[in-house]
Amino acid sequence: MDQTLIGRKGEVKILRAALESRQPEMLAVIGRRRVGKTFLVKHTYGPIIDFELTGLQHAGKAEQLQNFNFAFRNYFPDFPIDHKPKSWLEAFHLLSKALEELKKQDKIVVFLDELPWLGTKRSGFITGLGWFWNSWAVNQYIVLVICGSAASWMIDKVINDKGGLHNRITQLLPIAPFTLAETETFLRSRNVHLGHYQITQIYLAMGGIPMYLNQIKPGLSAVQNIQTICFERNGYLRNEFDRLFASLFDNAEKHIEVIRALASKKMGMTRQEIIDKTRFTNGGMLTSILSELSQSGFINLYNGFGKKNRLSLYRLTDPYSLFYLTFLESLGANAKTDFTKLSDLPNYRSWSGYAFENICLDHIDQIRKALGISGIFTSVSSFVAKADGDLTGAQIDLVIDRGDHSINICEIKYSTSEYEVSKRDVANLENKKRVFRYYTKTRKHLFVTLITTFEVVENANRLNAIDQVVVLDDLFV
Repeated sequence: MDQTLIGRKGEVKILRAALESRQPEMLAVIGRRRVGKTFLVKHTYGPIIDFELTGLQHAGKAEQLQNFNFAFRNYFPDFPIDHKPKSWLEAFHLLSKALEELKKQDKIVVFLDELPWLGTKRSGFITGLGWFWNSWAVNQYIVLVICGSAASWMIDKVINDKGGLHNRITQLLPIAPFTLAETETFLRSRNVHLGHYQITQIYLAMGGIPMYLNQIKPGLSAVQNIQTICFERNGYLRNEFDRLFASLFDNAEKHIEVIRALASKKMGMTRQEIIDKTRFTNGGMLTSILSELSQSGFINLYNGFGKKNRLSLYRLTDPYSLFYLTFLESLGANAKTDFTKLSDLPNYRSWSGYAFENICLDHIDQIRKALGISGIFTSVSSFVAKADGDLTGAQIDLVIDRGDHSINICEIKYSTSEYEVSKRDVANLENKKRVFRYYTKTRKHLFVTLITTFEVVENANRLNAIDQVVVLDDLFV
């Protein structure tokens, strides 16, 4: 990637403020793999980094310490060393002495990347890091940036540490994938000029992950790029799935099993449904897996309306994982498929509808802005009701409960052209409103909101049944 930084204005502001503060700062940067954490830190701090160490994947303590020694010699070639450190306590003590010799007027900057790879079991790394901060850095003019892709490890082992690092993090920076608007800016910076619909097609397949988007080539359509990147035998994302989870979680098989379960039911699953599908016990192991997948950005939990936990739904919201499990995994290692034909098939269009729902759920701020309710307190939830007697069941994927005594019931429709509201749509929407009122007993006014890709045909059904329309362009702000 080149040196253009897209978005991340809030994160850059926090990183720069840490340099200017008069106290020692420890910043934890977390986010899924390939999302641009390292690029953000290096772009912001760049040549003022006084020491940088990146962990080695699948390496033991001895190899990690040798890796430290290589980095130390790179930054401090003239600093005398009696012997190579044999423990992380020795390593951090050595680092503290070398940093003191710098005699900097500005803040010292230390960057430790891929911390979960450094902090292997029984390595003593966390103990050494705790000593470095509590016995030395806390009395220095320093910014210590720790970074890791395994967000759950970072949170459990460092941020929520009960030992020497307890409450030592001064700022937590979660790095999210690009929004649609940031994706468009990123692609344009690489001379890729596509319309909103084609950018959305790309986003459906790989999300807003900078490293994935960096594979997009100018002069090709979305379908052509997806064909090359995902379906060619040597495509960058053809076999990314297993590498991705293996790099984030120990014994990733159980995490993948939950991901597979959620991919099998597009509308989302309750915790009990996940248990029934995976046959996992309802205990701490499942809680940890769900928490780790959520913290790493692969799944989201959408509370049932009225905060009814038993109706809360877990959804697989990572676009690439969903795309891989639906279209790529079944191909095997050597098979080749023509995505230009696949993209015209009904099953792809059906899948696109669900994937587009996930995009909408990830762009709630843009939807609120389009509806003119950015300044109104809102809460977002889902709603599920089973059939009861003469009352049919209903599911509403997006409910926006507003502080102005109103509720938006959102209907999300992915379309390749202008959407025409049919009589069947009207009957479906009326049923959803009826079921929603029956179960929630709400007295708030219900607005029916249609979220779709292009404009909506202005027929009688649209005028009578739809209160507001949000289109794809509204999500690119």
